[in-house]
Amino acid sequence: MAHGLGDSGAGWVDLAKNWRRRSKFEEVAFIFPSAPSIPITVNMGMMMPGWYDIATFADVREAEDEPGIIRSQKYFHELIQKEQDEKHIPSSRIVLGGFSQGGSIAIVSGITCPQKLGGIFGLSSYILLRDKLRSMIPEGNPNQGTPIFMGHGDADAVVKYEWGVLTSEWLRKEGWPVEFKTYTDLAHSADIAEIDDLEKYLKERLPPLEEIETSARQ
Repeated sequence: MAHGLGDSGAGWVDLAKNWRRRSKFEEVAFIFPSAPSIPITVNMGMMMPGWYDIATFADVREAEDEPGIIRSQKYFHELIQKEQDEKHIPSSRIVLGGFSQGGSIAIVSGITCPQKLGGIFGLSSYILLRDKLRSMIPEGNPNQGTPIFMGHGDADAVVKYEWGVLTSEWLRKEGWPVEFKTYTDLAHSADIAEIDDLEKYLKERLPPLEEIETSARQ
């Protein structure tokens, strides 16, 4: 789960704690990485945690920080590989997601991942490097059929709601299965309804291993 600009991985740990308290996803290991501190142009060059630089909030797709995006994409691909190598977790049991720019980097890293993932999600997010994204897809396009979940508040004044809608439409046009959920009057944040929908999505993508084994025997 990748956080948004200026936040840290610790800012989303309560999400996993809440699920743990309710005995949800007991076989799942949650990872909440923190982005490096980099100068952010839109904030007058101030250093803060960010997966890539943002030039303006008027249109976050303007003057995209391609080197920063590629650097973070590589980081998440290496993290996924590390989970497979060290913990022997199959890629089909790995879901990559995030909020705001964390969701955006999760989407681009997910659909360009060389291994087939269990799922990809982005909350209050938008597409990155749209004009060259097709050229970044690995041979065989292993995540062409990976379900993508997107949630967006229609009162979001930071990452505009229409950017989320356009992103979902573009992904569908390019062949990815996308479920897009709208949250009325929600600003640039996540609320209970959105987290509940994310939980349902994760339950579908990461069913208990016992269910998988039972299904395989039938």
